[in-house]
Amino acid sequence: MANSHTRTIATLDFASLYPSIMQAYNLCYSTLVTAQDAQRLNPNQYKKSDNGHIFVHSHVKKGILPTILSELLAARKRAKKDMKNAPTEFEKAVQNGRQLALKISANSVYGFTGAAVGQLPCLPIASSTTSYGRQLLEKTKEYVERTYTKANGYENDAVVVYGDTDSVMVKFGTKTVKDTFPLAIEAAEKCSAIFPDPILLEFEKVYCPYLLMNKKRYAGLMWTNVDKFDYMDTKGLETVRRDNCALVREVIQTSLDTILIKQDVSGAINYVKSQIADLLQNKMDISRLVITKSLNKGAEYALGLGGKKEDYKVKQAHVELAARMKQRDAGSAPQMGDRVPYVIITGSKGAANFEKAEDPIFVLENNLPIDCKWYLTNQLSKPLSRIFEPIIGDVDKNLLKGDHTRKIFIPTPTARKGSLMMFAQKKASCMGCKASIEPGSGNLCKYCIPQESAIYLEKLSTLREAELRYSKLWSEAQRVHDSLHTEIMCTGDGCGCHFYRRKKVQADIRLAQEAIDKFGH
Repeated sequence: MANSHTRTIATLDFASLYPSIMQAYNLCYSTLVTAQDAQRLNPNQYKKSDNGHIFVHSHVKKGILPTILSELLAARKRAKKDMKNAPTEFEKAVQNGRQLALKISANSVYGFTGAAVGQLPCLPIASSTTSYGRQLLEKTKEYVERTYTKANGYENDAVVVYGDTDSVMVKFGTKTVKDTFPLAIEAAEKCSAIFPDPILLEFEKVYCPYLLMNKKRYAGLMWTNVDKFDYMDTKGLETVRRDNCALVREVIQTSLDTILIKQDVSGAINYVKSQIADLLQNKMDISRLVITKSLNKGAEYALGLGGKKEDYKVKQAHVELAARMKQRDAGSAPQMGDRVPYVIITGSKGAANFEKAEDPIFVLENNLPIDCKWYLTNQLSKPLSRIFEPIIGDVDKNLLKGDHTRKIFIPTPTARKGSLMMFAQKKASCMGCKASIEPGSGNLCKYCIPQESAIYLEKLSTLREAELRYSKLWSEAQRVHDSLHTEIMCTGDGCGCHFYRRKKVQADIRLAQEAIDKFGH
C-alpha cells in the first residue's frame, strides 16, 4: 500500500455516507424482519444485506430512523445555505456551529445502534450499514477503473490507490491539477447516478504530491482550486500528538514540508541526519525531548490515593515518576488529571522505561544524562520509517545508520552503590587547559598562570553570554504571558515561553558564576 505519488490523486467523498445508507436501504428497528417473516413477503418488498439481515423497502413501510435522518440532513442543508449567505462573521460562525451539531446528530444515529451498551442497541442495523458502505466503495472502485481507461478514449487507465470508510482516492494519470478537476467531477457525477437516492459521491479535493504510508496514514498538498494549493493535509501522523516529544513533531513536520512543498528529498534526508547527529551527540535542547502524559484512572493506586490494584496492572513511566515526585515534595507533585512532563535518562542495563523516566527540572538541576539512543529507537525511528520508506526504501540502512550516527555522547558514569565508580578518585583540573593539578595548588596549572587574566576574561565572557541568552528568553516569556511585573507561573507543557530552555540557561549561569568565583576577584 505504501507509495509516493508525484502525479495528482483525486479524492471522491460520500456525503454523509452512513446516514445516507440508512435512508437509501430503509434501515430501522421498525423495518427489520426475520428470515421466517421474509418468506411471507414478495422478494421485491425487501432487501437482504451481505451479512444476512433483512429490511423491507420504504414503499412497504417507511422507517422511523430514515425519517429522522431526512429531517436532520435537510436542516443541515438549510444551515449551510444560511452560513453561506450570512451577513456577518458572527452569524456565519453561529450557522457553522449549527450545521456541525446537526452533522454529529445525524452520524450518532448509526453510532447508538452499534453501541452494545446503550439505550437503543441494534447490531443488525449497524453491521448492515457498514456492509453496504463496503459495497459502495467496491462499486466505485470497479466503476472508475472500468470506465476511465485507454480503451474508452481516455489518456490513461485510472487506478484507485486507496479507499477508506467514506472516500476513494483515484489516480487518473493526469500530470496537472487543472486536468484532474474535470475528470474527478465527471467521475463523481457518474458514480452517484448508479447509487440509490440519496447516496451522493462528491469531488472534494486533489492531492499533489501525495505520500501514502499505510491505512489511515497519509500526507499531501491539498488543492481545492487549480491556482494554488490550500495547505498540507496530514492524517494519522505524529505532527500533533503530545504523546510524542516535540522533536518528533518538528522533525516529521519539517521533513514533510521539505518533501512535499519544496520537493527536495535529499534536503529532507540531510535535515533528518543532522537532527539525529545532534541528538546522539547530546546537542539537543531538553525542551524538545519532553514527553507529557495525563494522570488518569488507575494512577490512584500507584499514588496511594486509593483505587484498585487491577486498574494498574502495567507500570507506566509518568505514573511512577509522579509517585517519586510525591515522595520528594508532596506539595509540588502532579495531581490526578494533570499532565506529567518527563524525559528518559540513562539507567542501568536492562532498566525499564518507568525506572528511567525523570522530571526535566530535576534532570537540569542535577545534570543527569539523557538516554539519546532511546529517543532514536523508540521515538524517531518508526515515524521516520513510515515517511521515508515509500521514497528511499531501506530507511534503517540509508537514514538511521551511517556516518552521522558514529559519534555518540557517552556521559561520565556516576558513583552508584556497587559500581566501579565508587572506587574512582576525583582530581582537580586546570581551568585553562584541563590538565590534572595537585589539590590545594589553585585552579590553574603552572603553564596557564601567566595567562590568568585572559582565562578570566574568557570565563567572564561565557557568563555574560549566558546572562544575555536568559535576558532574551525572559523577555520572550513576558511577551507570551503578557506579564511584565508579575511572576510567570508556567509548567512548560506545550507553552511557547521556553520554560525548560530558561531553566537550562539558569544552570549555565550558575556554573559560569562558580567558575568566576574560583578566581577570587
